Amino acid sequence: MAVKRNLRAALAGVVITMAIAAGLACGPGAAPVERELPPEPAAETRAVATPTASPVAASTRPASPTARPATPVPAAPVATTRPALEPTPEPATPPPPTLTPTRPLADWERELRTAGLYRGDWETDFSKRSVPYNEIFSGGVPRDGIPPLDQPNFTTVAQADGWLEAKEPVIAFELNGEAKAYPLQILTWHEIVNDTVGGVPVVATFCPLCNSAIVFRRDLDGVVYDFGVSGNLRNSDLIMWDRQTESWWQQLTGEAIVGELTGQQLTLLPATIVAWEDFKAGYPDAAVLSQDTGFFRDYGRNPYVGYDRVDQSPFLFFAKEDARLLPMERVAALTVGDGAAAFPFPLLESRGVVHHSVGGQALAVFFQPGARSALDGPYIGDSKEVGATGVFDRELDGQLLTFRAADDGNGFVDAETGSQWSILGRAVAGPLAGQQLTPIVHANHFWFAWAAFRPDTEVVQGE
Repeated sequence: MAVKRNLRAALAGVVITMAIAAGLACGPGAAPVERELPPEPAAETRAVATPTASPVAASTRPASPTARPATPVPAAPVATTRPALEPTPEPATPPPPTLTPTRPLADWERELRTAGLYRGDWETDFSKRSVPYNEIFSGGVPRDGIPPLDQPNFTTVAQADGWLEAKEPVIAFELNGEAKAYPLQILTWHEIVNDTVGGVPVVATFCPLCNSAIVFRRDLDGVVYDFGVSGNLRNSDLIMWDRQTESWWQQLTGEAIVGELTGQQLTLLPATIVAWEDFKAGYPDAAVLSQDTGFFRDYGRNPYVGYDRVDQSPFLFFAKEDARLLPMERVAALTVGDGAAAFPFPLLESRGVVHHSVGGQALAVFFQPGARSALDGPYIGDSKEVGATGVFDRELDGQLLTFRAADDGNGFVDAETGSQWSILGRAVAGPLAGQQLTPIVHANHFWFAWAAFRPDTEVVQGE
């Protein structure tokens, strides 16, 4: 166990160094990285000892202004003759210590301390948790050291076109007829945007360590929750926290895992990462998250340079890796009912479209070349192209459609009507022009993260 604690401490130091170097915790409102040492676990019959002052505190504590000055003690006269030797008295037998019984530690308290997690000023109900505490690690920054955006500003497509490169990745999201783009050049620095779209309170999230871009409804049972970055990770994935109950939430799944709301589930909404040029073509009147965030960040610069190399090892990930794919391979991953499936990017790139049934539902998975990685080069606009995906129900108005990639590599064509479709699932030409396929909730996770949360997933290697 000592080895594990030492490993945690060493890793936390590495993460803190990386976070400071990347500037993740240096903006306005970011607290300094501090660590509270856990108290020594109390035994059931341990004697109560008076705590001793810290040496540092003792050396810097000012004298009390009301303290009485010490009375000088006169020096003892120097003896001119050796006194007679007195017999040495027998030492008194000390009385046995008084043992004060203390409250036994609850299982959750022992588990929390063993894991090396510190409660600090959290008001979370730590007695409630659905996962072992030893699966949670500090990511190296304090609570909201990566600051979420609570009052996001938006701009127009025309204005954003001046600072977004054509193939830069953005989260494309539409709800109740309102469309918004959340550029990853901003989300890599903030990870969470509390927003309202189409009259619905939502939270747009991005975990760079897992390449997980997910949008949730942020209301439950009539209560709207505001989310922040806890500073902790599980399976390398962001753990969010809500300001109303200070419960902790797993970003990749949307489930509360610690605190009062443990077991509650946020509703996932369809969203996807696409190239800016594809988003603006599909939604020319949309709103775009502005760089005017109130924080000073070098938007466009990538603080995770080279992280998404396929031969890279995931950061702060200690679960057993699923060897069916390389850990950092991108997959279009989804669940339908009780079924879960992952479509590797190499397969999608080679096919253009993959048809598959998950949970009894016939799906079409689109792949469009072009979209850049947010985690490759020093600047996102110059990074390598990794492509974009869209997942849709193949059935439209009672007709099951069969798709293929367009010959020019731009969009898709259905065999039944010859209509042309975009990566956003909208028919842009042909008999079905203007029609919209039903999107399926999915995300382009790194394989290691998806497999850690859904080990029962099917890896689709062909039709």
